[in-house]
Amino acid sequence: MLTVFAVILCGILTGRLLRGRRLAFLPRLITAVIWLLLFLLGVEVGGDPAVVGGLATLGVAAFVLFGCSVAGSVAASWLLWRRIRLRTQPSETVGGPAEESPSSLWSALKGSLVIVAFFAAGCLVGLFTPFDPAESQVSVLVLYALMFFVGATLGHDATLASRVRRLDPRLALLPAATAAGTFAGAALAAPFIPWSLTDSLAVGAGFGYYSLSSIFIADLRGPELATVALLCNVMREIFTLLAAPLVARRAGPLAAVSIGGATTFDTTLPVITRAAGAPYAVVSIFHGCVLDFSVPFLVTFFCTL
Repeated sequence: MLTVFAVILCGILTGRLLRGRRLAFLPRLITAVIWLLLFLLGVEVGGDPAVVGGLATLGVAAFVLFGCSVAGSVAASWLLWRRIRLRTQPSETVGGPAEESPSSLWSALKGSLVIVAFFAAGCLVGLFTPFDPAESQVSVLVLYALMFFVGATLGHDATLASRVRRLDPRLALLPAATAAGTFAGAALAAPFIPWSLTDSLAVGAGFGYYSLSSIFIADLRGPELATVALLCNVMREIFTLLAAPLVARRAGPLAAVSIGGATTFDTTLPVITRAAGAPYAVVSIFHGCVLDFSVPFLVTFFCTL
């Protein structure tokens, strides 16, 4: 995590140094890197026999948990958003600059289809190729590149600091709202899956951090529930990448941050920044860091009950 912070900071400093130059290519470069990262994620998922073998039997349980957890997060963050009166202009609270936000539903859908295509292509490659991005550290290097470019975009925006200062400090409650909504949704899902309430809460406590949460659950609860956790949290991350713009329009910018869970300070940060607006990048990073730190403790707590 400290490395990610350092990379983002380097990007911000680089962006500040280059404020005198046009960096119009950065949004397109960030989009291309996101596509590459989703392709590598697909390769990792497709190359995991436990995930592939459990898709038919465990996928339904993972989908139920994912749907309920995300719905709970959206509801809780929407309620928080309704109680907070932001001091920014409406154009700044829901979405970023016009050139960064899709201008139509078709534009958003087209971008989502491209993301799905890259992920699906990665899954196919993973099924037939022994290459593992996690072991080769390629995914990590691509993620660092993405964080650097995001930091450069933030640092290059001369108006960002003033817009961030106008945000309500009560936005710091968003991680708590996300956790409460996720746990409420996971509890509602428990009667519909063949696992206990505490198991459902343990899966929900992954908050999209599929790699770490599935490892803890595998050690404490076994490979089946670990596969459910992996699938559920991968679904949450992919859903955020696909649906953040639509969620921001329908339920407010906090909901677009909330659905990303612990991933909002790295993988999903660029998409959320575009969907919710540049001032919410700071909120997204804070939200992701708090939930990221909580994952090992909450997953272990629920698994040991």
